[in-house]
Amino acid sequence: MAKFGEGDKRWIVEDRPDGTNVHNWHWAETNCLEWSRNFFNNQFSDAVILSGEGNLFIKIKKVEKLEGEAYVNVRKGKIIPGYELSVSLSWEGEAKDSEGKTILKAEGSVDMPYISDENADEDPEVRVSVKDEGAVGKTLKEAMVKKGKGVVLEKVRVFVEAMARGGPCRDELENKKVAPKSAPAAATVEKTSTLPAVVVKEKKKVKTKEGFKTITMTEKFSCRAKDLYEILMDENRWKGFTQSNAKISKDVNGPISVFDGSVTGMNVELEEGKLIVQKWRFGSWPDGLDSTVKIAFEEPEPGVTIVNLTHTDVPEEDRYGNATVVENTERGWRDLIFHRIRAVFGFGM
Repeated sequence: MAKFGEGDKRWIVEDRPDGTNVHNWHWAETNCLEWSRNFFNNQFSDAVILSGEGNLFIKIKKVEKLEGEAYVNVRKGKIIPGYELSVSLSWEGEAKDSEGKTILKAEGSVDMPYISDENADEDPEVRVSVKDEGAVGKTLKEAMVKKGKGVVLEKVRVFVEAMARGGPCRDELENKKVAPKSAPAAATVEKTSTLPAVVVKEKKKVKTKEGFKTITMTEKFSCRAKDLYEILMDENRWKGFTQSNAKISKDVNGPISVFDGSVTGMNVELEEGKLIVQKWRFGSWPDGLDSTVKIAFEEPEPGVTIVNLTHTDVPEEDRYGNATVVENTERGWRDLIFHRIRAVFGFGM
């Protein structure tokens, strides 16, 4: 991976007097290292891992070290992120007895030696260590590995997705987008007196579904259908299993916002324990695009629930031309929602 500032100067745009990179034609390179530090600090500082389960209390304290490089190249609206980072986090844990008295406090570290754009589709290596290697210290470490590793990887995936959307350049790209010139409703072409005026009529726009995909999944859970329905419709439980902010109305036509506002929409149809239909829109999608999420619940026997997901009208590309929308959305449903519900609420089969 080329280092920041070492690209071919023929492709690096120099600042124009008016500050414009017309149509983002040239490479525009932005150093994202400091932005990455702030991003990781916001994600990990005081992140709670356990808050009393098994009389254990664990949280990530802060980012101790973030070294390497990170940048975003943009040309003609195409985003090309590049990063190679080494990240170290500190964590602390406390074990209490049945009466709430502290047995042991311990500290440790979480190291991710290589987070790279070359491996963006793979989770990085996560190493967890503890300073106290006694029996209780090892118990805290094991709990941190079991519960904390998944939380850490989720937040790294959020960083990877944010870089794919342009990192700190995202808002700038939004503001600098040049709207296409609209064709006039009618244009008159003047000719000599021997030729009549030619009128060009505006063509009616035909709605097409080309460029969209449908995601379907069938997942099985060890729980009652009504319990799973309640989890997906409860904003506090969403906050719990996604470790991100959520606002979810329980009324038809009520608004929803999940994953810190990255996904917004509204409820279309709700049937408790049986059906959820919602409109979903991701912030990185082109303006005016909404998809439809349909989650149908079946309970073939008490304590066993089958979820049939159908997510229609998912665009193949985001507003920046990245063609990973369908893949990322499918992975999000699988890894960030269904797998996390099983892990957090114990609904695995």
